Parts: sequence; structure tokens; C-alpha cells
Amino acid sequence: MRQARNSAAFWIATGRSRGHEVIRRRGFVAVDGGERAGLRVLIQQSDLDPGELAELSELVRRATGPVNAEDPFSSTDLGQLGMRSWQMPVMLRPPGPVGEPALDVIRVRRPEDLRAAERIVIEGFELAGFEPYRPGELFPMTLIGQPGVDVFVASRDGVAAGACVSVVDDGVGSHYWVAVSSAFRSRGVGRAVMLGALAHLTDLPVTLTASKLGRPLYESLGYTVAAPSTWWASAPAAPSR
Repeated sequence: MRQARNSAAFWIATGRSRGHEVIRRRGFVAVDGGERAGLRVLIQQSDLDPGELAELSELVRRATGPVNAEDPFSSTDLGQLGMRSWQMPVMLRPPGPVGEPALDVIRVRRPEDLRAAERIVIEGFELAGFEPYRPGELFPMTLIGQPGVDVFVASRDGVAAGACVSVVDDGVGSHYWVAVSSAFRSRGVGRAVMLGALAHLTDLPVTLTASKLGRPLYESLGYTVAAPSTWWASAPAAPSR
């Protein structure tokens, strides 16, 4: 539930900053970004009613771009809509101190730093829908003005090498878009950007959804698996974590 609520807060903030349509219901939140950004669905309850399921199905059918849905309850079947599914663990870190990052990590405030983070995430997650690149399309400057949203960048040898987004909502933190540039992988950048982002969340429980490759790093930072989350996609796409 914590992950569901935080993901909804993040995508509502993202949708507002991009000027996309945001649809809020009891059982789900949807953000429609059109042909390039696609439709993002965040399941918010384990028991969607027939009306919610019908509305959600219609949103998926009429989507003009790729569709990705996150169901941390693993209770809503979207297979009848022609979507593929996979599972990733929701992980939880209790409040507690963290070490100092070995690299320089900044909380983004300048447009040029946000553009660097944007390029790292587009490359790291192979977001083909955002190519050709349009500055500010993935991360508008207004995103970091949304309550509770921060973007972090880690640098190695003076070059922006890793990025992530953190969101605080209702006393819970979470991380999104943790990415490392291909030129700097396996060089401690992912750990550094996570430590930098966690430094302002030490008094809060923090969640995230982990990929297979990311899980060992998160476990080393004190995260443990809380539950499996089911993800759905209309076409092959990289998970957004």
C-alpha cells in the first residue's frame, strides 16, 4: 500500500509537470501522456470494482502510445487486454542512517543538471519513446517544483554519471528512475546516487521496486523484500525502476 500510494503521488506530480491528463479513481490512477510518453496506470486497491475495471480497460484500448501498469497487490489481471506481465519485488528500508557517497552527488536545481539526469535516465532505461531527444520532455523543470519530488545526479571525474528521483508523500519516501550511464556502469555510481538520495530520508521508511540487476545493491543498502509487484506492458519495454 505504501508503494502504491507513493507511486501514485510521483506519477500525479509527473503528469501535472508535463501537462498530461491525470485520472484519479478509488482503485487506480492513470496518467495519459499521448503517443510518446504513453499511458501509465497505478493500481491503488486490490479490489477494483466492475466500473473501474471497465474504465481502465477502455483507457488501455484507446491509448495512442505504450501502456505500462503497476500493480503492487498483484491482484488485477490485464492479460485480456493483450498485455504481457512480469514481477519485481517491492522492497522496504526502515528509517536509519546511511553512509557517505564516495562520489559527488547533488540535489538538482539547475536546468543543465536536470537535462543531464534526463539523458542518463533515457539511456539507462532505453526509453525509445523519448527519442529523438526533446529537452525537458521526460523531466520538465516544473517537476522539481512539485511537493516532495527531488532529482539527484552523481558525478564521476566531473561528468554526470548517474541519476535518480526521490519522492516523499504521507511520511514515506521512495525512489524511481535509478539509472547509470553506460560509460560508468560497475564503478560505484549507482550506490553513490542512492546514498545521496537516501541522506535526506534517514528518518522515514523508504520503498522501491527492484529490477533483478538492482536488487543486490538495494539489499546492501538495507532494503528487504516486502511483496511481489506485478507489472503489465502493452509492448516490450524496460521497467521504470
